[in-house]
Amino acid sequence: MGSGQARGLGHEATYSVSELTEEIREVVVDAFDGIWVVGEVQRARQSQRGHLYFELVEKGRADRIVGKIDAVIWQRDHLRVRRSLSASGQEIVDGQQIRCWGQVDFYGPAGRLQLVVRDVDPLFTLGLLEQRRRETMATLAKAGLLDRNQQLALADVPLDIGLITSSGSAAYHDFIAGLVESGYGFRVHFVHAAMQGAEAERQVVAALRSFGNLSSSGGQAPAVIVLIRGGGSRSDLAAFDSRRIAEAVARSPLPVLTGLGHEIDQSIADQVSHLAFKTPTKVAEFLIERVALAERSIAACGEALRQLAGKKLQQAEQSLRRCEQLAPVARLRLQGASRTVDHHARLVGRASRQRLFEAHRVTGELAGRMRVAAPRLVDRHRGRPEQVARRLVGVATGRLRESLAVLKGVSRLCAELSPERVLERGFSITRDSRHNIVREPSGVQPGDRIVTTLAGGTLDSLVQKTSLVENNGRLEKNSRAEKS
Repeated sequence: MGSGQARGLGHEATYSVSELTEEIREVVVDAFDGIWVVGEVQRARQSQRGHLYFELVEKGRADRIVGKIDAVIWQRDHLRVRRSLSASGQEIVDGQQIRCWGQVDFYGPAGRLQLVVRDVDPLFTLGLLEQRRRETMATLAKAGLLDRNQQLALADVPLDIGLITSSGSAAYHDFIAGLVESGYGFRVHFVHAAMQGAEAERQVVAALRSFGNLSSSGGQAPAVIVLIRGGGSRSDLAAFDSRRIAEAVARSPLPVLTGLGHEIDQSIADQVSHLAFKTPTKVAEFLIERVALAERSIAACGEALRQLAGKKLQQAEQSLRRCEQLAPVARLRLQGASRTVDHHARLVGRASRQRLFEAHRVTGELAGRMRVAAPRLVDRHRGRPEQVARRLVGVATGRLRESLAVLKGVSRLCAELSPERVLERGFSITRDSRHNIVREPSGVQPGDRIVTTLAGGTLDSLVQKTSLVENNGRLEKNSRAEKS
């Protein structure tokens, strides 16, 4: 019954508190001596003596804690465990799943159970991290996000930079110092975010989205986003293997450059970013070199334009010199042409005066001849108008006689064909009550009044009936009228 003495009160044993806690300790130690326990590290803190205190918890649905036990690694064991984990880039930090070996102890002065950890299995944590990485990579691949950010176009002159890192960190100062030393006019838009620990995931995602929102809303968005940190253990970089950060990087509307300071492995954030570099300094060097390349390209274009312009100017100068050399020859030719023109002008003037003199002489001769010949012509043709007049009268008289004979014939024909002569031969003209000439029996109906014009007068009649008569093989309508 332990090392203490149970004092009897009657026949019942009574323990002191220290005796009871010692008894509990012996029972617990005997029952749980040398066991493996798996859990998540929380509230890890190191004492001044080098002991590491933390809580080992188990979470259920919605991250609700379903089990918790205090744990400690004494200073001597802590040194050994830390060396073992650092060989694989690990350390015990909050949020890390570990498999540890030790024993359960009951600490009487504080009245609490605690797990005294003697060793930690590094392969378990590595395997768990690798499994999560594979699951995350598979999810990103299924969503088509592995190379989405890499397909974005990176600006040729990325002077506007969105920087995400921890404020005042070595990564921040190294990156900014590199840009300043370059002498180029970089403009850095900085957003602070924790690079490790419980808040790292949330703050990094929020920073990436803030820059993405600037691009989507048409604001003053940077040309590129830079996500950097100053290195650390693999456990420190665990946040950059999370699916939330990886998705935020992949879905960013701006190219994301990472420099997470890990010399061995790439995080998932590195793999889905536009470009990944080992250190923040390498990211700065890449941006500086890209701007320098653009500067060299512009300088090369300027030089090419200068050479082309110089060549064109040289050609123009050569042409001008040739023109200057040809100018004296042109002046000589122009002088010769001018003399030739003057000579021809004198010849034309002389010939024109001769032609005018000759024309004036001929005109005078013709005028003299006409003055002599005109009276003779007048005397010769003096009787011609009377002869022409007699001929015209004879022709006109014959034509009038012929026209009078034709006119008399037409007059006799018109007299014979006049309506009166037609009526005298027994024909008549019948009109209806509206004075329209009736040409067919169908033009009137029984009961209509008609007027018939004869050679000696008119007859008013009333139509009694109409009938059709056959005339040359066809039927015609015949009207019978009653005279009145």
